[in-house]
Amino acid sequence: MNVKTTRKLSLWIVGIVAFTIGGCTMSLTGNQPASAAENTPMYKKEVIISTGYANISTQKSKNPAQRRLMAIRASKLDAYRSLTEQVYGQQINASTTVEDMIIANDTMRAHVAGVVYGAKVVSINPIGDDSYETKLELEKDTMLELRRVFLVAR
Repeated sequence: MNVKTTRKLSLWIVGIVAFTIGGCTMSLTGNQPASAAENTPMYKKEVIISTGYANISTQKSKNPAQRRLMAIRASKLDAYRSLTEQVYGQQINASTTVEDMIIANDTMRAHVAGVVYGAKVVSINPIGDDSYETKLELEKDTMLELRRVFLVAR
């Protein structure tokens, strides 16, 4: 073979390889061809996540099983409180008393109020030997709806 034929053969092989690779596109959802991925949504809903905690030993019961259940419930309520803070915010009341250019008294109170629905429990897990952690998630669309409906009503 001469140089001209070798060059044409090389270009022909490169063209075939490029065409083959270009025709085999894969989706970002896994090893499915792009045509199969067209039926699969390529997005995830945006969510906000809240976490709540509670200790088992601080629950007021003599029965260990009941203390454990109460801690699970308390961690879930703490997660809902945290979620309510994210949706509606907190009302903060603070006061400071100064006497002789020295702070004599400094107090701060936080208040959270609101309605939350549509939250999903992601997990409830023991943390160590004495605590529970609960994670909740709320879709951003639901959060915006809650704000629209319940913040206007106040």
